Amino acid sequence: MGSDRILTEADLAAALDRLTALDPRLAAVRAASEPPPLRKIAPDLAGLVWVVNSQLISTAAARAIHGRLETALGGIDAATLSAASDEAIRAAGVSRPKLRTLRALASAVADGLDIPGLATLDEAEARARLIAISGVGPWTADVFLLFAHGRADAFPAGDIAVQEALKRIFALETRPDARAAERMADGWRPLRGVAAQLLWAYYLTQRGGRDAAPAPNRPARPQETA
Repeated sequence: MGSDRILTEADLAAALDRLTALDPRLAAVRAASEPPPLRKIAPDLAGLVWVVNSQLISTAAARAIHGRLETALGGIDAATLSAASDEAIRAAGVSRPKLRTLRALASAVADGLDIPGLATLDEAEARARLIAISGVGPWTADVFLLFAHGRADAFPAGDIAVQEALKRIFALETRPDARAAERMADGWRPLRGVAAQLLWAYYLTQRGGRDAAPAPNRPARPQETA
């Protein structure tokens, strides 16, 4: 395993060991949480579309919309997205703002963006290329980098569940915003993404089993927008 990639359950377990050694406070969080599952999405346009579709809605709703979109298009790629009418995409349940993002994604690919190739770039460059796409914000980029590439340091600081977990763990009066969450996580580099996995697991446990991470095979609560 590369030092910055979480690709297997063993990778995740070893990274959690390193994280709790880095910050012993998180050992208690780990002990109080269900083990974080290894979450993966496709490192391609379809995977990125999944993350866009999961913004601000439950995973169950996102899964339904994504499935209808796949059926309507016969598969999700740049060609099918570009050829589909706005009406066909909207009929799948895609909101108008997300439709604009999907159009921007297809346009970026047509202009030369190699989404699978982002996996070969360093994290900062890959993130910058994603955020340059209209409608793709930090949350969308970080979730994609974390789940599609297994990048151990990709930290979705704007995620509501991550923020709420930080509030509960550190007994804060108010939920930290994205900037404050970034500051709190700074000491967990280069394992901030692993910390996010643990924070989701803690939040899941606190909510009695309702997951909050935007992975396609897990039910989730609403997330912060891109």
